[in-house]
Amino acid sequence: MKKTLSLSAAVLILGFAAAPVLAQSTPVPVEKTMIQEGTILNLSETAEVKSAPDVAFITFGVVTEGKTAQEAMAANAAQMNAVFAAVKKQGIADKNVQTSGLNLNAVYDYPQNSTPVLRGYQASNQISVRVEDLSKLGVSIDAVVKAGINQINGISFGLKDSSKAADQARLDATKTLRARADLYAKSLGLTVKRIKVLTENADTSGPRPVPMYKAMAMDRAEATPIAGGEVSTSLTLNAVFELE
Repeated sequence: MKKTLSLSAAVLILGFAAAPVLAQSTPVPVEKTMIQEGTILNLSETAEVKSAPDVAFITFGVVTEGKTAQEAMAANAAQMNAVFAAVKKQGIADKNVQTSGLNLNAVYDYPQNSTPVLRGYQASNQISVRVEDLSKLGVSIDAVVKAGINQINGISFGLKDSSKAADQARLDATKTLRARADLYAKSLGLTVKRIKVLTENADTSGPRPVPMYKAMAMDRAEATPIAGGEVSTSLTLNAVFELE
């Protein structure tokens, strides 16, 4: 009996001694690790700045036909050489002239109730020209038409340097975002504490071509009238504000 009581007492003593050790592993209160954050407001604004263009892009070319592929290509080459000479005569640098399309296709006639008949071949050579002096744009078009082009696919306008217009769009969008954030905050009885995130989505698409006409034989005393209008530079800002 005495030995049994002694063992039980020892066990109790060890149990009480171990209790403080277990207490030391108590985790840090959860509230100390939480991130305190105010009301979050997400806004987006697209700003657009319009400017007068100072550069134009024209795509035009020569389409010829021949009984054989060689005839069609030879006739096309002769006319295109005259067109290139006319372009150069207008003071347009070689770096601003680029071939944008070269095609050769068989041409068929389709008699009724009969099989198609090969009529010959059609060759097409398209070039894109950058014109930096808009005052000579109409004259340049008339010159290449006279030289032999018989197809104009489109014209578009742009800016040589759009950085200033883009910066103005950024300023306009930023002002609008801040004013709108203040408006929302005031309506909720809050204030704008800070801006947490600001991202930009720029419109990188170039100016859209404006369809013109298919030119055949054109003799004019006056230059072809061209109106440049305005081009737009736009971007979108996305902002995340913290209100308090």
